[in-house]
Amino acid sequence: MRIDIISCQPDLLESPFSHSILKRAQQKGLAEVNVHDLRKFAINKYGQIDDYAFGGGAGMVMMIEPIDKCISGLQADRTYDAIIYMTPDGQTLNQNTVNQFSLLQNIIILCGHYKGVDERVRQRFVTHEISIGDYVLSGGELGAAVLADAIIRIIPGVLNDESSALTDSFQDGLLAPPVFTRPAEYKGMKVPDILLSGDGPKIEQWRFEQAIERTKQRRPDLLKE
Repeated sequence: MRIDIISCQPDLLESPFSHSILKRAQQKGLAEVNVHDLRKFAINKYGQIDDYAFGGGAGMVMMIEPIDKCISGLQADRTYDAIIYMTPDGQTLNQNTVNQFSLLQNIIILCGHYKGVDERVRQRFVTHEISIGDYVLSGGELGAAVLADAIIRIIPGVLNDESSALTDSFQDGLLAPPVFTRPAEYKGMKVPDILLSGDGPKIEQWRFEQAIERTKQRRPDLLKE
């Protein structure tokens, strides 16, 4: 999979893709992440990529011309399956959407900034609009990193144990059950006996029941869905 991220603050994206699972995924050749500095496509030598909104109002708006130049340049080299715009008024990201994106080959993620992008960018280029929650960040870079991380980690071969991703919260519409590790007892707190029994079917049944109970307590809306 190839992910191209367009940003006016590319330095914010250096660290997330230089460590841990995302770094290993790229080293294995399972994912390729490229960050493009939108200011290299600016309309003048001052690096201008934004302007005042028509009709007045506070805040600046990202201009269509630099974004057009960047996206069109990328599209000249390959076909993209999705062009995703990170914006607070987009569809709230969930695991099902992540799963769908993980099946694609080439993705562009456009990071919003200021008061957002000229609406014509959304009309002309964007295929999906994604939000990571009902709040506003300084820009779309952190959201883009969240989205890319969620996608890349479930690509087959990225995790050492592929079954691990399948038992994450939300994959089956439930929250994950509680987990324990050694020691079996710590300061009077004991691991449930069933987990020490070695009885695989009973352990799986316990985990399922615990997942339902945790979901009922913390996210009952998931059970309704």
